[in-house]
Amino acid sequence: MSDYPEDLKYSAEHEWVRSGNGSSVRVGITEYAADQLGDIVFVSLPEVGDAVAAGDACGELESTKSVSDLFCPVPGVITAVNPLLEANPETINTDPYGDGWLFELELDEGADLDDLLDADSYAEQVAS
Repeated sequence: MSDYPEDLKYSAEHEWVRSGNGSSVRVGITEYAADQLGDIVFVSLPEVGDAVAAGDACGELESTKSVSDLFCPVPGVITAVNPLLEANPETINTDPYGDGWLFELELDEGADLDDLLDADSYAEQVAS
């Protein structure tokens, strides 16, 4: 049993993807990633309307320790970014699977969330 929400899909780069309505998904980083980064103090997110490919660097997370690229786990077009994070980037640390989400996108046709890891596979990756 993993400590990661079972209803999400995960990337090897520690992002999570939650299915929404139709082909819309919400993306964030895992609690593990947030813990590794430390206190997040600034977030740079993609722009609404940006087309992104899976694996693209699409933003940055700046913590008290470092600056880390944010990678897009799936291909699509950005439809929303989390407005809360501009003033309260620490929300990513306190609620990574809830209010700390990063952006939403409309999946490209043919994009398959089954290409991502499930919670157990992600937990195994983090443990190794």
